[in-house]
Amino acid sequence: MPPPTEPLRRAVGSLGVLDWIRIAVLVLGVVFVATGLLPADTARSSIGRIAPLLLFLFSVIILAELTKEAGVFDAIAQRMARAGRGNYVALFLLCVAFASLTTIFLNLDTTAVLLTPVMLALAARARIATLPLAMTTVWLANTASLLLPVSNLTNLLAADRVALETRAFAARMWAPQLAVLAVTMALLWVFYWRRSARGADVYDPPDPIPVRDRVLFSATAVACLLFIGAILAGVHTGIQLGLAATAAAAVAVAAFAVRDRSVLRPVLIPWQLMVFVTGLFLVVPTLERFGLDDVMRGLVGHDDGVAGAFRAAFSGAGLSNVLNNLPAYVAGESAVPASNKDQLLSLLVGTNVGPVITPWGSLATLLWFEWCRRWDVRVPMRRFVLSGTALAVAGCAAAVGALLLTR
Repeated sequence: MPPPTEPLRRAVGSLGVLDWIRIAVLVLGVVFVATGLLPADTARSSIGRIAPLLLFLFSVIILAELTKEAGVFDAIAQRMARAGRGNYVALFLLCVAFASLTTIFLNLDTTAVLLTPVMLALAARARIATLPLAMTTVWLANTASLLLPVSNLTNLLAADRVALETRAFAARMWAPQLAVLAVTMALLWVFYWRRSARGADVYDPPDPIPVRDRVLFSATAVACLLFIGAILAGVHTGIQLGLAATAAAAVAVAAFAVRDRSVLRPVLIPWQLMVFVTGLFLVVPTLERFGLDDVMRGLVGHDDGVAGAFRAAFSGAGLSNVLNNLPAYVAGESAVPASNKDQLLSLLVGTNVGPVITPWGSLATLLWFEWCRRWDVRVPMRRFVLSGTALAVAGCAAAVGALLLTR
């Protein structure tokens, strides 16, 4: 019989570098509170603000994980590849649509965590180049996250700050979203999908994979549709959105509890994300008290006109690639006057679209790199940085321009 400490030892041994970084961020935040560098009242206020958002993240990741386990994502990817009929242009358009819709309705981290392995497996089955599919996933995980509050954690924070419910938020952000999607598609084709980059004229559509359990497949698909329906019905940001995600996840969990309990394991719980986000919301307020706030005020300025909007967007994009987009948004938000709504939404554009240059720019990009490492996918770093810089600059410019033209 193994000693009582053996399960703990195995659990600790399974932690990767990214896991230790997330834990370190939380520990650092706790130390800041314990030493008084971050006052307890400020810490409670910061954690209280994100509590509904953590409920949403917890629920939507479990929903997406169970949807993947039921084979829904794989079935969509297979049918998508077969619908392309060996034509790369058609496959490109279908992949863009799939990744964009997943990001818009199920959060960018869902795209990074779940769609990345689906796309990589699809590349292997169809015997096509892996990098175009992989880059489509990571770029659209970031740039397709502008339209709805649920698409990105930063959106939930911004929607709360500017008092925009789901429909109003979408009405304000549809033009920037379309603009940046057009830029993303153009640059994806130029850098990764054109004939000389992908290395083939046509591909062989993979054979279909049978659905393992029709009941689970249907139940999880219905749960996703219910959640999407709640979003389209105008569910408000915050706790109501978290409850909608929780209700949808409960449907999926109940289906697996009846049909396949072996899938309902602790590994489903997205503790890494919860730990990382909680730690950031303790560390960033501390850094703001000791100079980060002043730095962002100097970078962003107070102009709610054209110049101020572009300053906010590119300041947010730059800081995102130095630190991470979540602390960049939080720091930038505190620097933008409450009345400057266009400037705040421009900052949001920068922190959503911009973090595509460095591997740590966003949590989604970090998760994507981890999947690429597990699948032995080589990502040429020079090409990643240069193409990402082109996307960040052109995408932010196009999105902010569209935002200002439609105000």
